[in-house]
Amino acid sequence: MEIVKVNAALLSNYEVLSILSDVNNKDNKKDLEPNARTIVYETSQYLNQFVASKQSAQVISDFVKAVRSFGLTEAETLQLLNLHPTSAVEIQLIVEESEERLTEEQVDALLEIIEKTLPGKE
Repeated sequence: MEIVKVNAALLSNYEVLSILSDVNNKDNKKDLEPNARTIVYETSQYLNQFVASKQSAQVISDFVKAVRSFGLTEAETLQLLNLHPTSAVEIQLIVEESEERLTEEQVDALLEIIEKTLPGKE
């Protein structure tokens, strides 16, 4: 593997899992060094424990469109997607200066969007 452009984009856990699955399924995975194969395997196993394994490209697209009106940064949107918060306190920890940027109603609406749009943590 070769890094073409550093910091080209932020990736969700689902996207990382998808890339690792592609690497793992390719015929040339034998070309990977043993350490790289271990990293691919261990990271895939770790991410499969969380909501990333239940997400899809359509879910991510729908979620990003639904939260666009809240004025969140790309990093905040990504953290909401990856962490799947279920309480206002979790939103406050993820969204910088949330007390100034979001009303209580907006936080509740955000939690409702997360609950309806993203697959559950079960």
